[in-house]
Amino acid sequence: MSGEQNREQLRDWFADFVFDLLRAQTMEGIVARLDAAVLAGVPELDDPDMRRDLAASTRAHARVVLSGLASDTVDLALPEEAHALARTIARRGLDVRVLLRAYRTGMAEVLAVMTETVAQGQVPPEIERAVLLRVFERSTTWIGLSVEALTGTFMAERERVLRDAINTRTELVHALLTGTEVDVDQASIGLGYRLSRRHLAFVLWTGEAGGDEPGGLLDRAAARIATVLGATGLLTVAASASGLWAWAALDDDAEIAERIARCEVAAPVRVAFGMPGAHVDGFVASHREAVAARRVAEQGSRAVTSYREVEIAYLAGVDTAAMRGLIARELHGLTGIDPVSTRLRATLHAYLRAQRSPEEAARLLGVHKNTVRYRIHRVEEILGHPVSERALALEIALDCVAAYGVS
Repeated sequence: MSGEQNREQLRDWFADFVFDLLRAQTMEGIVARLDAAVLAGVPELDDPDMRRDLAASTRAHARVVLSGLASDTVDLALPEEAHALARTIARRGLDVRVLLRAYRTGMAEVLAVMTETVAQGQVPPEIERAVLLRVFERSTTWIGLSVEALTGTFMAERERVLRDAINTRTELVHALLTGTEVDVDQASIGLGYRLSRRHLAFVLWTGEAGGDEPGGLLDRAAARIATVLGATGLLTVAASASGLWAWAALDDDAEIAERIARCEVAAPVRVAFGMPGAHVDGFVASHREAVAARRVAEQGSRAVTSYREVEIAYLAGVDTAAMRGLIARELHGLTGIDPVSTRLRATLHAYLRAQRSPEEAARLLGVHKNTVRYRIHRVEEILGHPVSERALALEIALDCVAAYGVS
């Protein structure tokens, strides 16, 4: 038999074969078989809605591919039902690998059907090889085209879903922070975060351009902080290209200062914490405090700042001129930047925080208690009065210096 006769016989056989398969009853049987194989291999798709989308996609695929088998040329157009399935998989939050496994499983089953057809003697022996070769080539080409196109569809839908979720979350957070009345239960669902809990707000930002994408860098830092805090939930919202707002849900806030002290961030990331608070009011107040702590932190260089530590400095810093007047008045003679002045201020600050205990201040500073006594005596000589006379004003002035510097 000549090559042309072989090609003609091949076309005729495929034309009859396809005509038979495209009959409604036969087609439904093929679709059911292929879908059963896919669902067995990809159980993530096994629910009523997903099965309907899968069946529609399989049926549309089958019609397109079968219609092209009798032709010597390849002219395949991906059906809309296939794109719909890819979008459904993305909306369900499933991984793109679920989509790829579905197509690999489907291709394997198509080849199994054709192998059985040949084994049952339904194909003339002289064209068996040509039939299997065409089916394999067309299936491989079709799978390649489908995966390439549908991966793009999947990613586009995934990005749209994530963008919508982020926008919804951002809108809800801004509504809460601005005092807009919201349904707490519905807002919790929309945020994926329970507002009825205790919250610790913190804000993260990058002090300088980093080598990594700032958003990813801050998200990872927030996740690590939540772990150190022992949080049972975490909510994050992008504040800017280089800033992130976050809330950690806490079962309790026992020893929260110690937990915050254990939180570390690597440059260029910096973080500022609020105070714990309960329910929506606590959610809002803690965030307001974290933002205030950041304002103080930006005057210095430390990586981790707690509102509890800088609250007085923040309040005093609202009126900069008055704050500078307080520092100059209370610390006259101790406002130099030389090592001696710096050391005396640090000793006085530790002494006042330790309730004027030389022993405790010595422990905090890592020096001998007699060294503390000597330095406090020197401080009193410079100030011209006992520390005890102006203890509160001195501590406030020192808090401000620690936060904003001496000038």
